[in-house]
Amino acid sequence: MGTKVSPFQVNHGQNSRIGFKLRKKGKYEGAERFAERIKNVQEEAKATLQKVQEDMKQYADRERGEVEEYRVGDLVLLSTKDLKYQMARRYMEKFTECFVGPYKVKAIISSNTIELELPNTPSS
Repeated sequence: MGTKVSPFQVNHGQNSRIGFKLRKKGKYEGAERFAERIKNVQEEAKATLQKVQEDMKQYADRERGEVEEYRVGDLVLLSTKDLKYQMARRYMEKFTECFVGPYKVKAIISSNTIELELPNTPSS
């Protein structure tokens, strides 16, 4: 775990006592100190988790490149990586093209979805 303390300790300020019952007292004199200790543990855990999250984001972003900005009318190549069914009629997979096209961008649906003008193909 990124915080190096148990979730119970984060929520309650101390490790759990398993196997015996707590003694009941009328008033606890150290309630302020206890509440402050819980608050400090939670703040430390939050800061540690924030640091871990930033480190993970930095690591993940290392592999990512810049995003291409497409406009309607641009010509693009279509990857055949996920077109295995359509490319099945090819003699050998290792000789199939990696990209097909170029195809014209018909519409931009979202930042990562683009509609292309594909040629009409007869259904078999």
